[in-house]
Amino acid sequence: MECEGEIDQAIQRALLDRVHRHTGIHMADRKWTLLQGRLRRRLQTLTLDSYRDYLSVLEERPDEVGHFINLVTTNETSFFRTPRIWEYLWQQALPEWFRRNRGATLQIWSAAASTGEEAYSMAMLCEEFREQHPAFKYQILATDIASQVLQAGRAGRYQGRNVDGLLRARPAMASKYFEADGDGFTVSPSLRAHVVFREHHLHKRLDGAARFDITLLRNVLIYFDDEGQRTVLEHVRRAMAPDGVLIIGESESLTRLNVGFDFEQPLIYRRKDRVDA
Repeated sequence: MECEGEIDQAIQRALLDRVHRHTGIHMADRKWTLLQGRLRRRLQTLTLDSYRDYLSVLEERPDEVGHFINLVTTNETSFFRTPRIWEYLWQQALPEWFRRNRGATLQIWSAAASTGEEAYSMAMLCEEFREQHPAFKYQILATDIASQVLQAGRAGRYQGRNVDGLLRARPAMASKYFEADGDGFTVSPSLRAHVVFREHHLHKRLDGAARFDITLLRNVLIYFDDEGQRTVLEHVRRAMAPDGVLIIGESESLTRLNVGFDFEQPLIYRRKDRVDA
């Protein structure tokens, strides 16, 4: 395989551009080393001698695009990430929505859901709320661009540090909603019944009739340039119900973008055209 110093800069740029084309993620030239590291094993699997050869494969074989997306996207998540978000949902968002929408089904979208920890955290919270309010109903859509992580989410089987963190932080929930499975734990079928996993590119409009009351778009916008962020947020806004809640990541802000959301508190926004209680 060619050495790093031998790689044509035009090939580097072309592969970085393909990241943007297929995912919407903006990768600057300085990210080449990161991309190169992620692609190296794929070249070995395909017995290719150069990144030029891989670029040809990517152009000529549509089925390779899925592998490329799985390799270049970052999928890092955990159960109940950022505790203050879940406290807000429990104390404010769920009670407020239930008070206003008796008889309806709460629609939740976990965008960029990765391997499903966020979606299942939301499901556990909703199940706890339903125990107190038996008439409460909910449905969760979990989407991601990477097919590999969606398969893991559908399986709902977890091991290692993420599930260890859940066992330490919320042992009662872990016991109630997970079943021991060899060296790991699997989400109970009753919880999985409320979560649907689906492949979706955030730079495209989401198909379907659902209008989401709560959307979690966490730690995603940081990977897009300003134009890409506006595109994603416009598609998200169109998929949300009036007064819907949008939750973003710790390093993100919508204040300077003017994209149709009102600031409520750090990390939490409302779709504009809010209906006051």
